[in-house]
Amino acid sequence: MLGKRRLTALAAAGTFAFTLALTACGNDTMATQPTATGSSAMAADEFGAGCAAVPKDPNNPGSFEAMAQQPVATAASGNPLLSTLVAAVKQAGLVDTLNNAEAVTVFAPTNDAFAKIPKADLDKVLADKATLTKILTYHVVAGKTAPDKLAGMHKTLEGQDLTVSGSGTDFKVNDSANVVCGNVQTRNATVYIVDSVLMPSS
Repeated sequence: MLGKRRLTALAAAGTFAFTLALTACGNDTMATQPTATGSSAMAADEFGAGCAAVPKDPNNPGSFEAMAQQPVATAASGNPLLSTLVAAVKQAGLVDTLNNAEAVTVFAPTNDAFAKIPKADLDKVLADKATLTKILTYHVVAGKTAPDKLAGMHKTLEGQDLTVSGSGTDFKVNDSANVVCGNVQTRNATVYIVDSVLMPSS
């Protein structure tokens, strides 16, 4: 039985595997052409208390300015909130796939979510690619979703829906995960960092 901590790990790593479904054709190169889909509707500012942990120096690879110039997996690798997630993505071999995805919205669990998971449980989940992929793709929605379009029901790449409630700078996903830093831009994705893992129904 997956405990709460183990579930957190599943989706945390999963946030980025979404691109596996997007690139089913098997394109796994490092091409990183920018995608502007939906960007015209995006607000420019990030929001949320969790954003305070992001480096302010624009020359730092983890800053918002630097992340906006990189594809999502590369961008996340410099963000101090997502280092554990990035390690999981690398272990799953999804870095290139993620970087080549078209415009997407990613709900990304934080390092704190991973810290609650026993290492043995996390290792077991990461070794089960079928379960991992199901959970990961549940954290990704096609298109770059602006904050003013975030509330409502969204079809995930996993196939099931997730629901976002709230407005302004206060959002919750599936009544369980709070957005702690939202509207983070990367070259090919809009990222909403969340404090809980999202689980699809079995």
